[in-house]
Amino acid sequence: MDELQGRVALVTGASRGLGRAIAVSLAGAGAAVALNYVRRADEAAAVEREIRERGGRSVAIQADVSLAAEVARLVGATQAALGPIDILINNAGVSRPQRIEDITERDWDEVIAINLKSCFLATQAVLPGMRERRWGRIVNLSSVAAQVGGVVGPHYAASKAGMNGMTHYYAHWLAKEGITVNAIAPALVETEMVTSNPNASPTRIPVGRYGAPDEVAEVALMLARNGYITGQTINVNGGWYMS
Repeated sequence: MDELQGRVALVTGASRGLGRAIAVSLAGAGAAVALNYVRRADEAAAVEREIRERGGRSVAIQADVSLAAEVARLVGATQAALGPIDILINNAGVSRPQRIEDITERDWDEVIAINLKSCFLATQAVLPGMRERRWGRIVNLSSVAAQVGGVVGPHYAASKAGMNGMTHYYAHWLAKEGITVNAIAPALVETEMVTSNPNASPTRIPVGRYGAPDEVAEVALMLARNGYITGQTINVNGGWYMS
């Protein structure tokens, strides 16, 4: 039996791109999956339908995870539909490519709230249950931008670097409670977020191509299964940043 059989996962930003690939991968391994989305209801419904047609359990739930009240509602709805949350994938995010001189305070605040604050809010919301059951897996979708600056802007790079720091803190303090916390740092994976960025090009990647969402999903699945890896940032970046 797969070790994720019967587990419940919550994936934020799951209607497309990396979130969708990770959600489908977790469902294929036996987990029931809650698909969080903000605006793309049709796409989230399509992912839910795909998982159910393959025999899995899934529910799509709309919520803005940058707001505490919305996160509380999301977690409550997930638990009511599927059961206690064992796995959290913090994937919700926004990319806002801008020139340095064009970034406003509002731009900064919105990117930090959607990318970083949401990670904190969702983690805090699921932790009580994980700590009570002494089992949990938290995976934060960071970025190579946290390591090299990237091609979006300082607001995006700062939000992703913040996720790495948050990962280290939670991992350290929760290690003895059966809860692992890790980050994945992709680079230029072929999603709408990347291909719509005029500064993104596969020529920046040493392997010479964009990554595939499934290549990131494989790592997320590995981290969900593994109880000994914690506090790590796994680089899935085609060699852009070598650690």
